[in-house]
Amino acid sequence: MQYLISVIDDETTSPTPAELAAAGAFNDRLKTEGHFVFAGGLAAPSTATVIDNRNGEPVFTDGPFLESKEYFGGFWIIEAPDLDVAIKLAAEGSRQCNRRVEVRPFHSE
Repeated sequence: MQYLISVIDDETTSPTPAELAAAGAFNDRLKTEGHFVFAGGLAAPSTATVIDNRNGEPVFTDGPFLESKEYFGGFWIIEAPDLDVAIKLAAEGSRQCNRRVEVRPFHSE
């Protein structure tokens, strides 16, 4: 099963070199253990463009969809046999990147 681990950040803190190195080491561990699918960090929310094309005519808005003190700063997509393993890995990811994280399973079809 695949899970999304979302990194929750705020605009006043960007990753330190030590945090980036720890996250890189965590990525290496995920790869070695066969959990790694994909990971990435995101640019600041101010670089976002929101697109709403629900009514057949797209509307483009600069900036984030929600104004918030916290934002989605990055993510891991992992494979794990169950939610318990995914939660343990997410807890380790939180410690390594020094941010709060949220873990959610992908819907299977």
